[in-house]
Amino acid sequence: MKRVAIIMAGGVGERFWPLSRINRPKQLLYLSSLSRNMLQEAIDRINGFIADDDIYIITSKVLQNPIRDALPELPPQNIIAEPYKRNTAPCLALASSILLSKYGYDNAKNIVVSVLTADQVIEPKDLFLQSLDKLNNYCAINDTIATIGIIPKRPETGFGYIEFDKDLKDDTILKGLKFHEKPDYEKALSYLQQGNFLWNSGMFFYRLDYFNNEMRKYLPEIGIKIDDMAEMYINKTDYIFNGSNPDIDDIFERFPDISIDNGIMEKTSNVSVMKSIFNWDDLGTWDSLFRVRLPDENGNIIEGNVEIDNVINSLIINKASKRFISTSIGLDGVAIINTDDSLLVTPINNSQNVKNIVKILRANNKTEWL
Repeated sequence: MKRVAIIMAGGVGERFWPLSRINRPKQLLYLSSLSRNMLQEAIDRINGFIADDDIYIITSKVLQNPIRDALPELPPQNIIAEPYKRNTAPCLALASSILLSKYGYDNAKNIVVSVLTADQVIEPKDLFLQSLDKLNNYCAINDTIATIGIIPKRPETGFGYIEFDKDLKDDTILKGLKFHEKPDYEKALSYLQQGNFLWNSGMFFYRLDYFNNEMRKYLPEIGIKIDDMAEMYINKTDYIFNGSNPDIDDIFERFPDISIDNGIMEKTSNVSVMKSIFNWDDLGTWDSLFRVRLPDENGNIIEGNVEIDNVINSLIINKASKRFISTSIGLDGVAIINTDDSLLVTPINNSQNVKNIVKILRANNKTEWL
């Protein structure tokens, strides 16, 4: 069995504006750690479990070289640019075509793929790798797409959910019953009270031949093109493309914009799920930093050239090279994020709506701040 990792890293993370930009998205920010960005942390977690040569990053054209610079330990040809932004199902189809080209069609039944994320906080490493090892071994001998479900800690409306068999115990792998879209608060509270719902971690595990067959069955408009793209990559998997492989552009442009959740996981009958045995968090908004960083005695998280007085429960990050921030007006529950060219001030509990600023900037053609 060969273990391969695919990390999807093409998103922007608009809710982390103004730090997150088109050419410096969330996965390249130092959010949970001040010494390693989130993508570097993702690679650190699987170091020693999957060889560097077998780790692939699927990203956008604009992020390809910044990610190559951030991850010099990976072969540069393993940092692959999608021709167009088409969501996670086409992204994983592209990954499949590259794996077929590199390892050969006859080996597809011997390759287990771990689809991992670039923007989550997961610890400790040993428990995470214990889960990956068990799931890889399970998928090697079972026709299934497996995932890790996160035990919910609150009625979260920002995550999808997995409904599971109530007999599911820690570290067991059982049939998942149904995937559910992001709920409203009342439904999320109901999920929490019922006790047999897990957060969807966005991580998936499967044998390459089985996944490709499921793609052909449930998303034929994408699945039947996997072999065509693979043919175009043969003898080119060691070639360092700057941008995407132009041979596949026309195929990829015609793909629908659809997620793997909607396209496959909500349709297939062979979903397996295992509860997480590690600590997990998805950093999606500025207020989520309070779950992964230790606030000071007044409940504040402060970074950069900042001085405060009479401020509580606030997040103040100053990344500007020549600007000092001072607050002393009794602030409570405020986020202040400052860069060389932009300043965000918002109630911390309004973090989900920061992406609206990005939409406004885009609509008004103020792209220099994106």
